[in-house]
Formats: sequence, structure tokens, C-alpha cells
Amino acid sequence: QVQLVESGGGLVQPGGSLRLSCAASGSRNIVYPMGWYRQAPQKERELVATITGGGRTNYADSVKGRFTISRDNAANTVYLQMSALKPEDTAVYYCNLKVGLTNNYWGRGTQVTVSS
Repeated sequence: QVQLVESGGGLVQPGGSLRLSCAASGSRNIVYPMGWYRQAPQKERELVATITGGGRTNYADSVKGRFTISRDNAANTVYLQMSALKPEDTAVYYCNLKVGLTNNYWGRGTQVTVSS
């Protein structure tokens, strides 16, 4: 069974930076597509960024140019580097891993709060 453990969330001022990490276990050294999603209070969960096993990336328009997703396949870890943070980036950020066409695994989420 795949397990995802997130870290790196916290409180940061507008314009600041934060780096999230997601460590995957139980994948038997198979490289799966992974991504980051977020959910703000009273809003639906939304896609932030995705990355394939080969390193191809995709970003939501709202974070392009500010966020960078990357991965270390040897360490089974995905990162989200967030810069120029805005109050509207405040949300719980979830790590995601896809297995085939039907199975999705999720982390428990890490809180990111952008406030002065």
C-alpha cells in the first residue's frame, strides 16, 4: 500500500517563499505520476502542479512563474518550491500519486498560511 508523507507547511508573509516535500513509500521502486493539490476554506480542491515520472510538468495558471514542482526518483520524493506567495495561496496542500487509471493516493495535507 502506497503511503505519502508531507512536510514543509507553515506561516509566511506575502512575497515570501516556502518549500513543500512529499515522500512516497510502498511503491516498489516504480516511478508514478505525482502532483500537488490545494483546498482553501469554503472552496473545492484544485490542481496546483503535476509531474510525470520522466519530469514533464504542468501548472495551474494561478501559480505559473511562482511555483516549481520537481522530483527525486531515487529518493521517491516530490517537491513544491513556492515563491512570491500571496494571501490567496493560503490552503491545505495535498500530495497525490496515481497508479494506473483508477487508483489515487493522497497525503494527509499540510497547511500553508500566507499572512502579514
